[in-house]
Amino acid sequence: MSLRFIKPGLQTSLQDSGRSGFMHHGIGAGGVMDSDSASLANWLVGNPANAAVLEITLIGPVIEFLSPMTIAVCGAEFVLSLNEFPIENGESIEVEKGDILTFGHRESGSRAYLAFSAEPDVEKCFDSFSTQLSAGFGGFKGRAFQANEELALKKIRQTKTRRLPRSLVANYLGKYLFRCCPAVETEKFETSVLQKFQQSAYQVSADSNRMGVRLIGEPIDYQAIGEIISGGLTQGSIQLPSSGLPIISSVDGQTIGGYPRIANIISADLPLLGQLRANDRVRFQIVTLEKAVNFLRQKQAYYNRLLAGKLTAH
Repeated sequence: MSLRFIKPGLQTSLQDSGRSGFMHHGIGAGGVMDSDSASLANWLVGNPANAAVLEITLIGPVIEFLSPMTIAVCGAEFVLSLNEFPIENGESIEVEKGDILTFGHRESGSRAYLAFSAEPDVEKCFDSFSTQLSAGFGGFKGRAFQANEELALKKIRQTKTRRLPRSLVANYLGKYLFRCCPAVETEKFETSVLQKFQQSAYQVSADSNRMGVRLIGEPIDYQAIGEIISGGLTQGSIQLPSSGLPIISSVDGQTIGGYPRIANIISADLPLLGQLRANDRVRFQIVTLEKAVNFLRQKQAYYNRLLAGKLTAH
């Protein structure tokens, strides 16, 4: 009982919600980069929000299902087909043994998430199925899938089909505003530097990955802000190195760093980091911690309505 990768795609890996409680050992959280899309795909097939999924990056795979099950794809918009018949993002689909799912042209976003009504039949590593690609552990052999490899599955079932409300089917336009909270060193920067940070528009560098997002644009010239003690980094930590170009730490990033942190992306906006691709444009806005908490509560309340069946499908 498994699924087989006829073509693996550019970087298709097994991920879940990541690891918690290991940063003091130098092991980051890892996991899916876009937790919203992964959670929605899992909801469509009746899985817990933190269940394992396939994270599909930029170029998608061709997959043969060797057992009947229910699947769903959310996140980046690909042209999808099952046995050469078109299917859509944001809906669950029953597949039979021998069915072939093809990811065609990618139309928007960067990462899609394929959920399946089963569990991976692989061992967890540090209490997670997630693949740490840069360090080479966890998931399936610590790496992305290759052609003709199979992912063994267990507890396979078929579930009733669902569709997401239209409001939850994302459309990634390539221009994003990330709201941020002050970080540890924010108050050490001059007001003019913080203003420049928020007024600047940046492009995403092609030299970006699951470790971090590098930005291209007009450098921020700032004075030395005194001795910086190396401190913890999490997804969304924005460091300002001597080059003056911000670097956003991501899920597979290092757990500690020595560059000053000018801001932290708020939790409600973190999933969008997973959809950034080269040349996308980003801006930043610093908000209060109180507003950041309210944004997260509003977002969670919206998802709770979905779980309670109070949102109408499209």
